[in-house]
Amino acid sequence: MSEESLKQAIQTVISEMMDRILHRIIYDDPFSKEKLLAQKPLYAALVPDEIFKGSHFERRFVTPFGNAWEKLAVVAAKEGLGRGEIQHKIHGVVKAGRLSRITEVLNRLEHRPGKGEKRTRPDWVSELAYIRKGRGENIPVTVICDVFAENTQTGERLAFELKAPLPNSDQTKVSKEKILKLYCMEPRLVDAAFYALPYNPYGRRQGYTWSFPARWFDMQNDKVVLIGDEFWDKIGGAGTYQAFIQAVNEIGPAYKDRIYREYLGIEPPPDKLADFSL
Repeated sequence: MSEESLKQAIQTVISEMMDRILHRIIYDDPFSKEKLLAQKPLYAALVPDEIFKGSHFERRFVTPFGNAWEKLAVVAAKEGLGRGEIQHKIHGVVKAGRLSRITEVLNRLEHRPGKGEKRTRPDWVSELAYIRKGRGENIPVTVICDVFAENTQTGERLAFELKAPLPNSDQTKVSKEKILKLYCMEPRLVDAAFYALPYNPYGRRQGYTWSFPARWFDMQNDKVVLIGDEFWDKIGGAGTYQAFIQAVNEIGPAYKDRIYREYLGIEPPPDKLADFSL
């Protein structure tokens, strides 16, 4: 893997996304003081316009960047492993008894067994061992992976359910069901599958305490969970995470400067153009 080519590929994805966002937010859908005053006169009277202008930008920034994570993952996979795809379909078969047990396990995690009793805690190893004991006829199953990667040198195939750093419960339940099906296919069509988050807003893995995915995975201990650098280095090879950080830090100040000047209409404070870390 060439670190320089990886860095440039990451910068291309982010730059294209940022240019589209800035064009939309500045020219196509700019913040309107008049519209704010008409729709929320009380808020407009009490709160500075700049607060709502920032909120207007954030709402139009978060969703596009959420979609960019998958593109960035594919860039890392292609540069590091050789092949990467978004929304890759895997067609296989799973025994009926295993499908039934997958539903059973998910139901236990979602619902308390009885009044006053505690909900079952997730444990990937024991859950998968129990599910794989299921028997019965083979049932055709298709799983659509968020991101699929293949090492073109070794043939290793990896599937990832890639979610935002603070995912909701329903998203995570669907992801766990898909990952369990991939591990229960016979023959197995991927060597490994993971539930992945692109970065950890809590810092260290042991500090990750967002409650919704914790209903479905032991976020601190399940080996099927990858957070931050664990994910990037798995899909792109050792050093991918640091290359990502460096790539963003190189282009970040220019975009911050543009947002200050072109969107907020103010001079950027010198201490606001510093590097970032995930």
